[in-house]
Amino acid sequence: MEGESCRPIFVLGCPRSGTTLLQQMLHSHRQIAFPSETRFVHISYDLRHRFGDLERPENRRALAEWITSGEGTKFGVLRLDAAAVVEEIVQGPPTLGSAIAAVFRAYARRHGKPRWGDKRPSYFRRVPMLRRMFPDAQFVHLVRDGRDAVSSLTRMPWFDGDIHAAALTWREAVDMGTRLQTRLGPETFYEFRYEDLVAEPEDALTRLCAFLGEEYDPGMTTAYRHARRTVPSTRRWHLGTHEAVNGRHVGAWRDRLEGWEADLVQHVLASRLRHHGYAITEGARPAAAPLVGFHRLAVHRWRARHAQAVRERLAEGREPNPVVSWLNGPVSVS
Repeated sequence: MEGESCRPIFVLGCPRSGTTLLQQMLHSHRQIAFPSETRFVHISYDLRHRFGDLERPENRRALAEWITSGEGTKFGVLRLDAAAVVEEIVQGPPTLGSAIAAVFRAYARRHGKPRWGDKRPSYFRRVPMLRRMFPDAQFVHLVRDGRDAVSSLTRMPWFDGDIHAAALTWREAVDMGTRLQTRLGPETFYEFRYEDLVAEPEDALTRLCAFLGEEYDPGMTTAYRHARRTVPSTRRWHLGTHEAVNGRHVGAWRDRLEGWEADLVQHVLASRLRHHGYAITEGARPAAAPLVGFHRLAVHRWRARHAQAVRERLAEGREPNPVVSWLNGPVSVS
């Protein structure tokens, strides 16, 4: 796949599907710089009208200063010189995608690597945004058994939903993955399972690298060495990245979910679980109330997504500049 080594890489999936583990593995590749979640990509896109015409240097500076120090961003995880990044954005092309690319390129340059990527599970909802800014990007979707993902997600201190919300999030993620696989094609979109990654990491990563147009790097399987330096112990839910790859939590839903929860999750996700190769265990049909709650939430989210899509089309029509990145080619490293 000659000529594709400069394409940005975006990792996505339902939360608690192993995307942080995969991010650490990709960063451990000698050619790819892949930071922890920065959170400024989607927020700066949503706020893009605030910064006005980026042909004006003072507006590019305002955007750059927001990226490096604005509320809600995690620019600090990159450990870059904020003032230098601001100047690089100000001197760069007048598009939002170029400003964002400049940050990640600076991160890749700091690590002596020619290629960069970004990870955020909820990117499965924002692929059109990412493709507008980075039309040459490649997307990697990691799928985990929905029962394990749901049982883990509901235990997270930062998750404010219930069992219905967690199950629906997994369903939305895998449904989007199915659509993207058709729309984007095998050169742009790649999907594989968490269970295969932890069972046979070398094989799974070799296949992933082939998709990315990179040679497999054995250092990817020892990503825990990097994780121990970069993943804080206070993030208890990510401490598994400090260990050698293992499948210790595969099937943990059997102990984590109550009987009625397991019956509900399996019932509403059954066809999709089977489609991705997960066996369904016997259980009772869920009671009416939990099913009604799930389907009511599904309708609510469907309406919200369509309303958001209308707002986004209107917002696109008011953009003073293109959003596409004009920074192409591999990162120059010494």
